[in-house]
Amino acid sequence: MAPRRRSRKAPPPRVWRPVLLTAALVFLLDQALKYLVVHVMQLDRIREIDLIDPWLNLRMAWNQGMNFGLFASDVDVMRWVLIAIALAVCLWVGVWIGRAKPSRFAQVSAGFLIGGALGNVVDRLMYGAVADFLNMSLPGWQNPYSFNVADIAIFAGALGLVLLPPQKKPAPKKRRAPPKPRTPKPAPVENPAPAGPDEPELALDDKTRDGAGNSR
Repeated sequence: MAPRRRSRKAPPPRVWRPVLLTAALVFLLDQALKYLVVHVMQLDRIREIDLIDPWLNLRMAWNQGMNFGLFASDVDVMRWVLIAIALAVCLWVGVWIGRAKPSRFAQVSAGFLIGGALGNVVDRLMYGAVADFLNMSLPGWQNPYSFNVADIAIFAGALGLVLLPPQKKPAPKKRRAPPKPRTPKPAPVENPAPAGPDEPELALDDKTRDGAGNSR
């Protein structure tokens, strides 16, 4: 007998590759720009550099709170609270990705959120505050807040997860109807040859005549 082939299970979806790749790119870009602005351009000393005034400028600001200065405080305990919140959010998003296995759009959005959150966590550990340096204003209106690449990524990732498009459910497979049993065709009945003109037709069940056709 031929050996039975074991059924191969479908490989699990690779949900972590887009998440980790997006998070790594966001984290590296954020940290590279912060290093360039703070340590190379020394914006923390110059404070302001006009690029495309007033649309886009560099305005240094050390943010001890969350985005747009929310929950800012000089107390050192608040820094660790915000670090714990950011790490908890990253952990929660990671657990959700592993369980739900959402679409590619959600995976990339989660990568933006995780990469941005980790970028700001590193700032709090190194500097005690988040390095914000981007400022966008309008003619006749000066925006008092600065932000960074991590803030943009966090906002974009959170917005993407909130506005998550619904997943397309696979169409149910149609079950094939079982084949109908084939009924055997009846064998054709051969017609007996007709009797000749000189040969009398004998009834098979007639017992009043003998084999020669004479009556008994």
